[in-house]
Amino acid sequence: MDQKRLFLIYGLVFFVTAIWGLNMVLIKVLVEDLPPQTMTAFRIMMAGITALIIIILGKSIRRLSKKEWIYTLLGCVFGVILHHSLIAIGLTMIDASNASLILSLVPLTTAILAVLFLGEQLTKLRIIGFILALTGVFFIQGGSFNNMQLSKGELLLFIAMFVQAISFIFVKKATATLDSKQITTIMYLLGSIGLLIISLITEPKGFHEMTSASLFVYFLFIVSGVLATGVGYIVFYAAIQQIGAGKTAIFNNFVPFFGLVFSVLFLNETITASQLIGFVFIVAGVLFGTGYIEKLWAKKHNRINKTKKSIG
Repeated sequence: MDQKRLFLIYGLVFFVTAIWGLNMVLIKVLVEDLPPQTMTAFRIMMAGITALIIIILGKSIRRLSKKEWIYTLLGCVFGVILHHSLIAIGLTMIDASNASLILSLVPLTTAILAVLFLGEQLTKLRIIGFILALTGVFFIQGGSFNNMQLSKGELLLFIAMFVQAISFIFVKKATATLDSKQITTIMYLLGSIGLLIISLITEPKGFHEMTSASLFVYFLFIVSGVLATGVGYIVFYAAIQQIGAGKTAIFNNFVPFFGLVFSVLFLNETITASQLIGFVFIVAGVLFGTGYIEKLWAKKHNRINKTKKSIG
């Protein structure tokens, strides 16, 4: 791959992570002006329709096998219905900055689940990563042993983070044989129907309340659904196919950073020293826990060995 194309892909993925950081702020605004569950259902439906248009234009549709349907549906339940419902409810209780930091644990949690269920190797460096990330969580919730109890909102965001990590395991199994764009489309379209059914039960007046916001709120709603969720995931998965999952996943570390920055700029939230320390520990934990540092060291070691052999 030539350098220009590589930089273009890196630039697009970096832009997506910035949009995802902003999206946490957008959802925080949306849940304050619109019914959370109903809004989430229509936002995810909009993302699904966007993804559907993209795969139709790209002509990348085919029938799914029974196994592919099982993995995709399980990914839908955990990664769309449960994940997005919990985020919407949780953000009515806690700041967007705190939510961004909690969700930054997704790559690490996915790595832990991959060790448990996909047979990936648990190394010393990965264990160090897990410990660093847990230390980061300690600082996020206040950095004191006297206040170790999670609030209800924080607990919901932790569960949202965990169920998304579970969904990635199912998506990983499905993408072994199926185009990721098609999986994304099916998950969001079916997931939005599930979310809509839940909203009819939990928010009977939700449809009526969806018409009471300002035009600016509806603009943010479209940006969140179409750009951040729909186009964002398509671009991110396409980058995985181009440059690999390892390199692409590292960009996820920018999401909580942008979440913190945009929370301060647009919501006037205050970032504490404890949160910043927690952020540093979590990023370090993700880099070690996902095996990224290990791969870097292995490449460096192989390069040194090749150099020694060529000299010898």
